[in-house]
Amino acid sequence: MRVYIIRRLLLMIPTVFLVSLIIFFMIRLIPGSIIDIMIGQQLEMSGAAVDRDYLERELGLDVPVHVQYGRWLGIIPGADGKISGLLQGDFGDSLWSQNPVIEEITARWPVTLELGFLALIVAQLIALPAGIISALRQDTWGDYLARSFAIVCIAVPGFWVGTMVIVFPSIWWGYMPSIIYIPFAQDPVGNLKMFIVPAIVLGMAMSGMTMRMTRTMMLEVLRQDYIRTAWSKGLREKIVVLRHALKNAFIPVITLVGSRLAVLVGGTVIIEQIFVLPGMGRLIIDAITQRDYTIVSAVMIFFASIMVFINLMIDLTYGFLDPRVRYN
Repeated sequence: MRVYIIRRLLLMIPTVFLVSLIIFFMIRLIPGSIIDIMIGQQLEMSGAAVDRDYLERELGLDVPVHVQYGRWLGIIPGADGKISGLLQGDFGDSLWSQNPVIEEITARWPVTLELGFLALIVAQLIALPAGIISALRQDTWGDYLARSFAIVCIAVPGFWVGTMVIVFPSIWWGYMPSIIYIPFAQDPVGNLKMFIVPAIVLGMAMSGMTMRMTRTMMLEVLRQDYIRTAWSKGLREKIVVLRHALKNAFIPVITLVGSRLAVLVGGTVIIEQIFVLPGMGRLIIDAITQRDYTIVSAVMIFFASIMVFINLMIDLTYGFLDPRVRYN
């Protein structure tokens, strides 16, 4: 297993490098550059003209794109002759605020992590019990209700549910969720109250597919010979399900949950905008809108690294759930 882990970690390097290459060049293909936006804002605020060449030199955009990429990676010296970039652990500075990007990520990441973690818990609390009971009580009213609920969760967009959750309570009861972020360290109860509604909305959107997969795999496992043998021995339903069926049925479910984590990261972008949460989603939206190339590239590299690491953890989980799995 040690060799397998080392090999997978080494494969992360070209994967992250390829992601950085694609993101760095694609963000510059969006019409309108940061220089145009800065000049437009300056004209709107003061009416004074701005020297375009001066701005490009100050931001390091006066050189070809491949040179900018080399400087950002840290393999080409910057305008000051120093080498500093991603390979040296420096994500660079924001082109707008001039603050280090790592500080922006450090400030925003806990918000997205908390929202994603709570949404994942909500999704599994809904999906796993519903999927297991639906399989055990196949073709009963409970099964029909669980399957219908899963279809609704899959079909209804999370952003629509989030919008309705804000609009209708405000019209009917004059209630609006808090839009002022409360840090967990400052007020844990107030923080959880702020996160519980968006976590439920995001968790419901994730639970549908997981519930259907859990039901399908449980039905398949429950038809196996060793399960019928366990029933014939007179074992209780709880022991048969938890000890014999669940672990084998969980392998495809774990794969699905891992793949949904990528959707979860993308889903937080919209939910954070709707519920005004200052997380990574709002950071990346603001950075794209302002054409802050440094922040966009750094955040996407951050997300890509996390996803590659999560996939490795999922693969290692297979060995725990199924002793027959061997890593070569």
